[in-house]
Amino acid sequence: MKKETNDKIEASRTIGTGLSRCPVQIFLDVMGSKWRILILRDLFSGTKRFGELLRSVGCSQKVLTDNLKDLCEKGIVSREAFPTIPPRVEYSLTELGRTLRPVLKAVAKWGEFYRGLSGGAE
Repeated sequence: MKKETNDKIEASRTIGTGLSRCPVQIFLDVMGSKWRILILRDLFSGTKRFGELLRSVGCSQKVLTDNLKDLCEKGIVSREAFPTIPPRVEYSLTELGRTLRPVLKAVAKWGEFYRGLSGGAE
């Protein structure tokens, strides 16, 4: 069975149970924190190892671990562990996760717009 097929099956186990009727609330329930958006931002450029994400996202190891675990459970991110010493784990977006690309592009575009309104001040 292909990996993407497994991703779809895994996602179907967690999707659809106890969801809000409001689509915006569903998005917020899945993406719930700024860390998840930053994790996705980094994974859109390709597969990343845990250490790469830790440096790029800028959160604590526990926060990254918890968010990656939840994104995997929701079918947004896939985790592949390799039986090497030291252990190697890689994360990538699933087919479902890749559907968030236009959403994040729109968010980035809005961020650029807003930065322009504030004169580039941080």
